Amino acid sequence: MSGIFGVVSKNDCVKDLFYGTDYHSHLGTEFGGLAVLGKKFTRQIHNISQTQFKSKFYDDYMRMAGTKGIGVISAYDEQPIYVNSRFGPFCVVMNGFIENADELAGGLMARGFSFSEVTRGSVNVVELIAKLIVEGDSIVGGIDRMFAMIEGSCSLLLLNKDGIYAARDRLGYSPLIIGKREDAWAITSETAAFPNNGFEIFKDLGPGEIALITEDGIVQKRGQGAKNQFCAFFWIYTGFPASTYDGVNTEVVREMSGRYLAKHDKGMEIDLVAGVPDSGVGHAIGYAMESGKPYRRPLVKYTPGYGRSYTPPSQETRDHIATMKLIPIKEIINGKRIVLCEDSIVRGTQLKNFAIKKLWNSGAKEIHVRPACPPLMFPCRFNQSTRTTSELVARRAIRAIEGRDIEDVSEYLDDRSPKYRKMVDWIAKDMNITTLRYQTVGDMVKAIGLPKDRLCLHCWEGPCPAAGSCAGANKNLEPANA
Repeated sequence: MSGIFGVVSKNDCVKDLFYGTDYHSHLGTEFGGLAVLGKKFTRQIHNISQTQFKSKFYDDYMRMAGTKGIGVISAYDEQPIYVNSRFGPFCVVMNGFIENADELAGGLMARGFSFSEVTRGSVNVVELIAKLIVEGDSIVGGIDRMFAMIEGSCSLLLLNKDGIYAARDRLGYSPLIIGKREDAWAITSETAAFPNNGFEIFKDLGPGEIALITEDGIVQKRGQGAKNQFCAFFWIYTGFPASTYDGVNTEVVREMSGRYLAKHDKGMEIDLVAGVPDSGVGHAIGYAMESGKPYRRPLVKYTPGYGRSYTPPSQETRDHIATMKLIPIKEIINGKRIVLCEDSIVRGTQLKNFAIKKLWNSGAKEIHVRPACPPLMFPCRFNQSTRTTSELVARRAIRAIEGRDIEDVSEYLDDRSPKYRKMVDWIAKDMNITTLRYQTVGDMVKAIGLPKDRLCLHCWEGPCPAAGSCAGANKNLEPANA
């Protein structure tokens, strides 16, 4: 997961770009990057794995100048990428995951293309996207062509002399929202970047929509497609609480999610409700509101500098962050029956080893875990987060119950089935907790408040709303005001 931000202003844009990009720091852990166009392009990329974006880029911010720019907080690839193409020079940033990247890169190299950027021994996917775009008959035609070739997801910002071309993933998996101010326009992954920079939400780009942003306004270059599969995980975990996507605020969803969790626990005797910081907090507040039990903080996170333990690419880094960031408060925990709300249980190791263990060691009497989404059963097709079923604790449970890996897991997807109950009981025992109850798909969708067919639920249910390969979903989009 990465966060991208761009701004076009009638005045210098760099302050807005610097702070707007920084508001995406919760989405990436590896690299930050800025590109500004004034008299010429100025570009800078830094490794931010051991430091914060603001401190790393402050000197760059002070020396850059220009009226339009793009920025990124990246979880994997170094970006922005600069390309001097037949359409003129441009810089590009992206958020997404390309399943067939190796195949596409191999095809380009077979035709004589070379790649200068390498990330962990593989082709830099952002450079691949840029070179696919250059093969089109225009910038917009190249983005269309790239959309038709890739499998996975890609939302991007492309900066050139015209302004910023913004293109949302053709199935709307990740958000892009346009903001307006009297003297400037902005485009963001996270609307949390708008209020303190003086922007108001103007519109969400639709799935597959392409727009050109200039200092004078917005020109739609491609209309949106008919299919939509917005990642439900944005509201449950990924997104910042102050951000709104498709008109739905993240914190409001999390509070409602917690309320639905509490509705299934009527009459359960507990002493306090807690959330695993930070993304479990909103769910816990909702649970406390519905149950009438006090919300307290038995586990506190030591400064935002430790970041998220889910997004780093290596398990070693994830475990280190999880170990160091949560500090238990024994005086609150000792002798208490605790409901612990969490956004999700993916691999299970961090919750078990670095949260549950700290609660037991501090004298907890009971620990009742309530994840805000169902068991994750399938690796994500559209993001770098999970790549194999073997990573997922639910699949480990199924393997233990069945004695082998099985292909048909439909009985384990049904929260009313005996096999589902066996799976949940196995996970609860493995994690050493008193009880475990997951959110249902139905309650999660109701908490979000959008129609189910507009959400990507692949991690929990398997099939995508766009059946079969996701490639080619944008082929039938018609130009508008091109």
